[in-house]
Amino acid sequence: MSFADRHTFLIAAAMCAGAAISLANRVGSTPQDVFDAMRGSFQPAKAKGVHARYQWDLSGPNGGEWWVEVNNGSYKMGKGEIDHPNVTFIASAKDWVAICHDQLSGIWAYVTGRLKVRGDQRIARKLGEMFP
Repeated sequence: MSFADRHTFLIAAAMCAGAAISLANRVGSTPQDVFDAMRGSFQPAKAKGVHARYQWDLSGPNGGEWWVEVNNGSYKMGKGEIDHPNVTFIASAKDWVAICHDQLSGIWAYVTGRLKVRGDQRIARKLGEMFP
């Protein structure tokens, strides 16, 4: 795995950090809980000049599709698919929540094929800055 790949997965895990802290004591949290918690961590100043679309495809129980669109200091978030995502994260819902709770290493999940990141690595890394 290249340095850029390792960095991307650290960022992917880091962007869950704010959500994980608020959910740390919740047993049975879901991906929706993680995305709801992300709303409170958005940093508009870090998103100035950023135009990006992120997609999550999470399988299994509590799975589904979620998206975030960042547009020059603001964002929208929702369930379902977004057209032409710049980055797509693919995992099971269980693994994504575990990554966000720091119970599963993002790098380990990637190396073992449990997490896939498709698209622009530069834009993927930016996500962790905007949603720390």
